[in-house]
Amino acid sequence: MIDSGWFARELPSQLVDLIRKAEFSAIGIDAPRCSVPSPRPWFWDGSKQCWRRRSKERGAGRHCEVVIKAHGLGNPQWSPLESDEIPPWMNLGFELFQAFSVLDRVRVDEVFPTASYACLSGKQSPQLRIDLSSFKPGPKDLLDSSVAALTVREFVQGRGQEVGGGDGLGSIVLPRKLDSPISKVLQWPDSSE
Repeated sequence: MIDSGWFARELPSQLVDLIRKAEFSAIGIDAPRCSVPSPRPWFWDGSKQCWRRRSKERGAGRHCEVVIKAHGLGNPQWSPLESDEIPPWMNLGFELFQAFSVLDRVRVDEVFPTASYACLSGKQSPQLRIDLSSFKPGPKDLLDSSVAALTVREFVQGRGQEVGGGDGLGSIVLPRKLDSPISKVLQWPDSSE
């Protein structure tokens, strides 16, 4: 977040110029990187702690979202199938990831503030100083953007963890390493299984 700015009306291309001028090295976006091209072939069975071939489950969502859900870090809004109607906020996220792909020397990560709150709960957490003067248009969104920035900083400084990505549809970074990682869900199943 820049000076508690409110960027809801900015175009992604304008933000690229702003990012270049501000010389950012890392950015966190609280939105999925992409939609899902086809139904996910695997379903995580939490009761048996294993992957299963999808049967009646719809198959939306990405590996990183399954990992977040399986670890109890939040209830993601599953990335929709490309053929589904895409909510406007997700479309904006897709546009931001696409626009920011031209930035050299800038790391662009997907974050999920709800998962970040869960990771930091009860721990000696980093302090966050927030200017509340511009929060009126959307206090929760601005708080989430502050936590997104903190999450990326903690990850870049080696205190966090990247989860998902086995399906090739992106990962989510967390501000802390998982306390009790479920190793099987962290690994995307081999297509021969």
